[in-house]
Amino acid sequence: MLFVYGLIWLFMIALGVTAVVALVWAIRTGQFRDLQSGAYMIFDEDEPEGEMTDAFPSERGGDDDRAAAPDQRSDRQHEREP
Repeated sequence: MLFVYGLIWLFMIALGVTAVVALVWAIRTGQFRDLQSGAYMIFDEDEPEGEMTDAFPSERGGDDDRAAAPDQRSDRQHEREP
């Protein structure tokens, strides 16, 4: 049982050393220099920042059966039949 506890401690120490090494590597390679530019890279040139351009299918005005709930989908199918 002492061997298992020793392995657990060794694993925890190795994990901690790995985390510290990864943090030092990230700081030295400049990963934390510019944190804001990555947040703005998700926007396209056509999409203005701060303005919502996405909408749910029901808000677009289209008749999209894939976006409807299953019970609504069956009602729509019955409405279309003559």
